[in-house]
Amino acid sequence: MTRTALVVSDVDGTLLTKDKVLTEAARAAVRKLHAAGIGFTIVSSRPTIGMGFLIAPLAIKLPVGAFNGSSIVDAQLNPIEQHLIPPATAQRSLDVLTEFGVDIWLFTNDRWYTRNPDGEYVPHEKRAIKHDPSIIADFTPHLGAACKIVGASSDAALLQRCEAVMQDAVGTKATAVRSQTYYLDVTPPGHDKGTFVEAMARRLSISTDAIATIGDMQNDLAMFAKSGISFAMGNATDDVKKRATHVTETNENDGFARAIERVLEINQLA
Repeated sequence: MTRTALVVSDVDGTLLTKDKVLTEAARAAVRKLHAAGIGFTIVSSRPTIGMGFLIAPLAIKLPVGAFNGSSIVDAQLNPIEQHLIPPATAQRSLDVLTEFGVDIWLFTNDRWYTRNPDGEYVPHEKRAIKHDPSIIADFTPHLGAACKIVGASSDAALLQRCEAVMQDAVGTKATAVRSQTYYLDVTPPGHDKGTFVEAMARRLSISTDAIATIGDMQNDLAMFAKSGISFAMGNATDDVKKRATHVTETNENDGFARAIERVLEINQLA
């Protein structure tokens, strides 16, 4: 049994409650990791600008993964490694999302762009990342700096169908996967939460078997596959739970903290 040296956690639906609250139980769990000499960091589909508020409360010193791990930044949010969606692929993504009639957002390293300030999930995202969008009429000038393109819709079945069409449309030129039932993310090719886990293993000179991961959505499966042990949140879908080595409680019932307790218990037995 390999001892865990690093825990990598998803953010939304995992570390935070549905109201985007970092609970005291979650903070205390991370403090226990630090006290045990176990590293901790986060990787998320969130933009870089939406990660900063978690750094200080969790005393994160290690690199953090934004945009599903396609951007790696230090604890001050300075880019260490950054990748972009090819402009032609970005345009194809916009075309597909337009065909499905979903709300469209484009994120660069430091800005969030939308054509629709009254989009259904705009208030939700503003609250989540603690930033306001820039309202534009045309995405074209920003296609060369696209870190992530998002399709947002409350029609989960529609977005699931859109995901399949998008994956066919972008092929190997981008990664297209839902980060929430209401968000379809298009991010740079060849980079996902699994490659972030591998990058952290290299940086810390540890085996990926010594890394534990925690998540709740399809975009977390890539890091589950690369880590020694994985925890699916109780609020995850059944297909995500089947791909994890453990299932914890929901994010509304301190599932993250319970997963950390289990990591510490396993380490004591190793």
